[in-house]
Amino acid sequence: MSNDFEYTISRRGNHNHRIAVIDGPNMSSLGNRSRKVYGAIASLDNLKQYVKDYGIELGVTVESFSSNYQGAILEFIHESASRVDGYLINPAGLTTVGEGVRHALEDTERPVVEVHFANIAASAGSARGLGGGSINSSFTHTATGVAMGLRHYSYVAALTGLVFALDDPDFLGKS
Repeated sequence: MSNDFEYTISRRGNHNHRIAVIDGPNMSSLGNRSRKVYGAIASLDNLKQYVKDYGIELGVTVESFSSNYQGAILEFIHESASRVDGYLINPAGLTTVGEGVRHALEDTERPVVEVHFANIAASAGSARGLGGGSINSSFTHTATGVAMGLRHYSYVAALTGLVFALDDPDFLGKS
């Protein structure tokens, strides 16, 4: 997979926002999961590099964290809240049960974009859905936004949207 970006990204601002990207349980097996849902990304490390490279093109710093353990994710959120401007999270295996993580993100008072490779709202058998059908995320109701169903491009969409929103002085009534 190439990381060559053949377009110009035009931002409203030029602040080097710091964005934390969190990948939850089971993302460590990326590359060994359903190609229909997860595409050609060979590994979680490849995904992290892809998002980091895109962040550089966008003019922001991307900090990645991943864990199969909810406690480690909670500790990362607590220790990173003072240095990041926003979060992208693929809760993965915590999507329906990660209330502690969701609450910790909410407590940071930073914007949070929920990210999924699959369209988790799609019915079983749909082209971009999960094999078992739709699931309800415990993160969606407090997330600033959601990007899903676009495989690894969901991360690009989420990062672009979050950075453009952070550049907007009227975003979430900031000004």
